Amino acid sequence: MSPRAAYATLLTKLTYLPGVLVLHHSLVSVGARHPLVVMVTHTVSQEVRDLLTRRGMLVRSVEHLKPSEGAHSLSPHDARFGDTWTKLRVIELTEYDRVVLLDADMLIMRNMDELIELDLPQDSIAAVHVCACNPFKLPHYPDDWVPANCAHTAMVHPSALTSPPRITATSPRPYFLLNSGTVVLNPSQQLFDSIENFLFTTDISGFKFPDQDLLAAYFEGRWRPLSWCYNALKTLRYIHKPMWRDEEVRCLHYILAEKPWQVRPGEGGDYEELNQWWRKEYEALCADMQTTDSAGWALVSRAATVAH
Repeated sequence: MSPRAAYATLLTKLTYLPGVLVLHHSLVSVGARHPLVVMVTHTVSQEVRDLLTRRGMLVRSVEHLKPSEGAHSLSPHDARFGDTWTKLRVIELTEYDRVVLLDADMLIMRNMDELIELDLPQDSIAAVHVCACNPFKLPHYPDDWVPANCAHTAMVHPSALTSPPRITATSPRPYFLLNSGTVVLNPSQQLFDSIENFLFTTDISGFKFPDQDLLAAYFEGRWRPLSWCYNALKTLRYIHKPMWRDEEVRCLHYILAEKPWQVRPGEGGDYEELNQWWRKEYEALCADMQTTDSAGWALVSRAATVAH
């Protein structure tokens, strides 16, 4: 694989700045050999862009991407996903041969540069399955999101690390769905143009999760399942205990509305220990920035609803 490779994430609002900084800090901590590219929209100030650059990230300006007016709407519960269509702009990072797209609410626990070398056809992607258990019984989730239809339910340790769920013609519908927190891809302007056309010409009114449902639909039958450990949704630790092992997590994904920088210590409930993992990395970042970039740290402190 060519060394022209990178990790990438999207930042559209100040409130996710602590997440992006911790994501980058954790990539550096585990010895990742490739840079983090932060795609930013016009809603991100020059002050924030300069801070990202000082911290060693590569900043790329991108235009917002969204469906045609009236083509799609989100449940009020999931309004935070409104900007996630823009994640698809990662496919336009054609200065790289391989990119691993990561959400800003992730923590890298172990080096996963092997994803850069993953055997992947040019017109394909790799990702981890959704968890379709719907443990909180959210009424706007699809009716077939039940444990019996979740691809992770049959997974057990250690085979789950090397043999992710298989998709067959008779698999339940959720087996065909991916979580777009971690996506391995080969950038191509031609591919982006095709996906953009798909966005504007396909009935997307039933999509519950913008970018990831579109990716699952566009790449149906062509996306490669990855092991859960590359996109370890925090809920999996409690819902899929036979599969989960703390020490095997490469990339921890803090899904759901409350992010670890918005929750006070001791108020994390079932996720308190996992939030502590994030805070440990955040505190290391804090110690560094307070010494080397006090102005930048003041900006981060303003961005975090609750930092400590």
